[in-house]
Amino acid sequence: MFMHPFIRLLFGLVALMAAAVGTARAQSGALYVVTYVDVMPNASEDGATLLERYRDATRKQDGNLRAEVLQEIGRPNRFAVVEVWKDKAAFDAHGTAASTTQFRDKLKAIQNAPYDERITNGLYVGSAMPKSHAGAIYVVTHVDVIPPGKDDCIAALKLMSTDTPKDPGYVSYEVLQQANRSNHFTVLEIWSNKKSLDGHAEAAHTRAFREKLTPAAGALYDERFYKALS
Repeated sequence: MFMHPFIRLLFGLVALMAAAVGTARAQSGALYVVTYVDVMPNASEDGATLLERYRDATRKQDGNLRAEVLQEIGRPNRFAVVEVWKDKAAFDAHGTAASTTQFRDKLKAIQNAPYDERITNGLYVGSAMPKSHAGAIYVVTHVDVIPPGKDDCIAALKLMSTDTPKDPGYVSYEVLQQANRSNHFTVLEIWSNKKSLDGHAEAAHTRAFREKLTPAAGALYDERFYKALS
């Protein structure tokens, strides 16, 4: 059947766009894990040391693509661990590794609450893993919307993922979707300094995003600021 060259070109462009979106959403099947760790206030240093050892051991394991430990600014007894695994098999093997079980056993003695592990998939992420930046501010935000608002939230987060890299001081912006609750999302940001972070918060596109999100919010917008442990 004859197809006009322009129509053929149009179909080709649509296919390319769909493939690009699929790559951004799936990130080749990589598994993202964000874990919140809360230790007793008098155990901040011990907690940091324990987590650094865990991170170093994790980075050496087969299938690990990334492991970072973040310490909350202003509340040093609270941490976030960001891990990326090649696939679920690599993550499952990590869970039974001696270094992992030892870490969890030692954490029990100083924790304020059991660690909160969120298994997620990359929704809007770059093709390359972000590199650590000295003095950078890391932001981890848990976004929870009511189930009927999920698709609108995804669309708003997609727009943010294209607008945010244009802001001065931007380093990285990643959107993750929780595997067992598709209406829950984790946003990981890195900013070069506080000035750039404040500028992003004041940007028109950021304020518009928050305005769109609020009617569908299922919980408070949980935004936390961190520094990376070296």
